[in-house]
Amino acid sequence: MDINRADHSEDLYRKKAKVGRLLAYFIPHIPALALAVIIAFLINAVIVIKPVILQQIIDDYLVPGFLDQKAIYRLGFTFFGLILGGAVLNYTQSILLNSVGQKIMHRMRTELFNKIQRMSMSFFDRYSSGRLLTRVTNDVESLNELFSGVLVNLFRDVVMIAGIIYVMFSMNTKLAIVGVSTVPLIALIAVLYRKAARKNFIRMKMMIGRLNGFLAENITGMKIVQIFSREKQKYDEYDEIEKGYFKSSLREVILNSLGRPIVQIINNLTISALVWVCAGDVLGGTLEYGVLYAFISYIREFFQPINEVADKYTGLQSAVVSSERIFEIMDMDDKVEDLQSGISCGHIRGEIEFKNVWFAYKDENWVLKDVSFHIKPGETVAFVGPTGSGKSTIISLMARFYDIQKGEILIDGKNIKDFRLSDLRSKIAVVLQDVFLFTGDIASNIRLNLAEMTDEDIYRAIEMACVDSFVESLPNGLYTEVKERGCTFSAGQRQLLSFARAVAANPSVLILDEATASIDTETEEMIQKSMKQVTSGRTSILIAHRLSTIRNVNRIYVIHQGRIVEEGDHESLMNMNGQYRHMVELNIKNENDLLNSVGQQQWRGEQRQGD
Repeated sequence: MDINRADHSEDLYRKKAKVGRLLAYFIPHIPALALAVIIAFLINAVIVIKPVILQQIIDDYLVPGFLDQKAIYRLGFTFFGLILGGAVLNYTQSILLNSVGQKIMHRMRTELFNKIQRMSMSFFDRYSSGRLLTRVTNDVESLNELFSGVLVNLFRDVVMIAGIIYVMFSMNTKLAIVGVSTVPLIALIAVLYRKAARKNFIRMKMMIGRLNGFLAENITGMKIVQIFSREKQKYDEYDEIEKGYFKSSLREVILNSLGRPIVQIINNLTISALVWVCAGDVLGGTLEYGVLYAFISYIREFFQPINEVADKYTGLQSAVVSSERIFEIMDMDDKVEDLQSGISCGHIRGEIEFKNVWFAYKDENWVLKDVSFHIKPGETVAFVGPTGSGKSTIISLMARFYDIQKGEILIDGKNIKDFRLSDLRSKIAVVLQDVFLFTGDIASNIRLNLAEMTDEDIYRAIEMACVDSFVESLPNGLYTEVKERGCTFSAGQRQLLSFARAVAANPSVLILDEATASIDTETEEMIQKSMKQVTSGRTSILIAHRLSTIRNVNRIYVIHQGRIVEEGDHESLMNMNGQYRHMVELNIKNENDLLNSVGQQQWRGEQRQGD
């Protein structure tokens, strides 16, 4: 029992902390909020005064039959002025609060995106793109109602309720007691609603995260879905997730829809009780008609802010749940990369050394085991080995996308942890097999916002990458539009553009990670021709399955199950008669089998044409 009480207290403390952090976003907008509060008081005054005017008209002029046109016109114009003034005040407050809300949400989205950009790769291994998309869009949008006036209007409604209670008790104590007698019932309903609503909000946020993740993954991989005719299976998966979200959304609609009718029923019951209690007094002449009308108006106005408070509480609950998910990301300091601390790289010669490096992505499931090697400045080396042996992991460690658990990684004799991370990565260019091109144009994809890079620099890079003839054949050359992920270009064209992007940055270390895997033989020959001038003066590292591309490198490292098992140049490794030779022979056999298969297909085609 004590443990449950402690857990509840801790949960309550966390909620208060989250609300406190949300309120901190209002601090730069205090003047606007102060004005909104003043307007709220004026709106309350208008609402409280209107029934008093009608009560005067009824009791002083209509019931006695005393016709004073001047006084009635004056009160009528005053009443109309209050209605008009109230409308203007409501409009002004709405614009003011929504403006504040949009500014705060803009700030939160920007801060959240900035935080995500600075996260380490291990963070993205844990969080899918769909979950992050939900945090930046849906969860921040859920705070809209909070930042757009929930707190100010909640304060206004509470003051309104207090003001109406005060006025009712000042007019008639007995009727005022009848008017507020149903408040405990409403409070009980609010408590029951709170428990059900919070559970459902958490369920909804989880389901929409799954839904966004599924959509992001399947839209990106739609080509694979269609190639393997998996539309029906993917539809069934989507339908199952969507049904879960539908049930949560429907439950929220039901909960929200119940609130107003229940309060409306209680409102009408209260008015009925009021008429029943005072009917005898009105008929007996001890209670004026105008007072009864004023009380009926006040009770309607009394329950209106209660309705609003219930709705705003729903928004507040949603905001608290969303804020917990947002601040979960914002508070992950252990996953944030520090890009600016450390020493400046300056000029890097490109000497790279791994000393007894051990690395695991999780726990002690070692991907690299006691790996050591030394690459001299300006050398071109290659890493080969079966899939999953750890080749690409070595590249990720050089750029410090992950930090090692044991050993040292040195560049120019200094531990890479001593370098400023932004400087280190600016000196290392990586060309990946899976090329990512951003929406924009070719020039912006090569420049990547480096303002100092001129068009001449870009042209020089595309010439070195042997992609100049392709770019010049396009209608707008460098400024040809690139659609999402470069989907209108072939795999080889995208690969060549990524090669130009790497060269344009003039890196000290150039890494090609399976960079020729998606390129045809003719394009590969162009790449090989440009390699001599591209690698001149810089350290180059190649990772390749096509072993024909690495015969002329200075040194080859063979990796197997996370360890370097062989090293040397092509000739020496072939003479070892070890794993490298076996890989080369297998590679040659596969290429010969492919050529024979293509030749047979061509021969059959010629035979059919002859027939």
